[in-house]
Amino acid sequence: MPEGHTAQHRQVGDVIMKVEDVSLSFGGVRALDNVSFDVREHEILAIIGPNGAGKSSMLNCINGFYHPQEGSIYYKGNRRDTAKTFEAAEEGIARTFQNIALFKGMSTLDNIMTGRNLKMKKHLFWQALYFGPALKEEMEHRAKAEEVIDFLEIEAIRKTPVGRLPYGLQKRVELGRALAAEPDLLLLDEPMAGMNYEEKEDMVRYILDVNDEFGTTIILIEHDMSVVMDISDRVIVLDYGKKLAEGTPDEVKGNQDVIDAYLGVSHD
Repeated sequence: MPEGHTAQHRQVGDVIMKVEDVSLSFGGVRALDNVSFDVREHEILAIIGPNGAGKSSMLNCINGFYHPQEGSIYYKGNRRDTAKTFEAAEEGIARTFQNIALFKGMSTLDNIMTGRNLKMKKHLFWQALYFGPALKEEMEHRAKAEEVIDFLEIEAIRKTPVGRLPYGLQKRVELGRALAAEPDLLLLDEPMAGMNYEEKEDMVRYILDVNDEFGTTIILIEHDMSVVMDISDRVIVLDYGKKLAEGTPDEVKGNQDVIDAYLGVSHD
């Protein structure tokens, strides 16, 4: 864990999402097997497990990319296990991906502006004219994008095509695009994968700041256990699509099933 960044004692609120007995299969492969957990307002919830444990499949069910064959997902009291991805975005759920999904030929600012698309309400006629109400709306959304750029300290690359940026900065831009949607629930799929020490240190700081300053609820998939154990309020452990354990970082670290299946430390 990069020095100087640890989880704060946040005021965790009520349950914002419930995942109940969710199962997902692809042919004969059971990616998720009767998984249940809840997510609480303002918390950082980590989902960990070996490769192929079903972590990304779980996020894909939450944001509507996959629809589970069994079980239910409730968000803010509404059932949404059959909802589409754009509906998830409209409901305040934003997502980053394992593999960076940016528009490489577009600038940092323009990529972050795409996160505002669902909030642009003016009629297509006005947008085509780029005049009057549409121009005013565009300026308002651009101001929001600039706030995200300032928050992530990427002013120097705001006009740079993201395809020219180093990997760590591309991951930061992708986070910025998600933040531009002003989400209530932020899904981060391995946000620090492939980063060096300094890049991880920066990303940890931004994740904690998003959670602390904006009150954003975060579900995090991450393989760096030092990061997970230091910044998470709770940890869910998946193994072969099943929930193996759930609890505080200390509880999970001391769980013998987790040690045997994932952490790789044997007890005599």
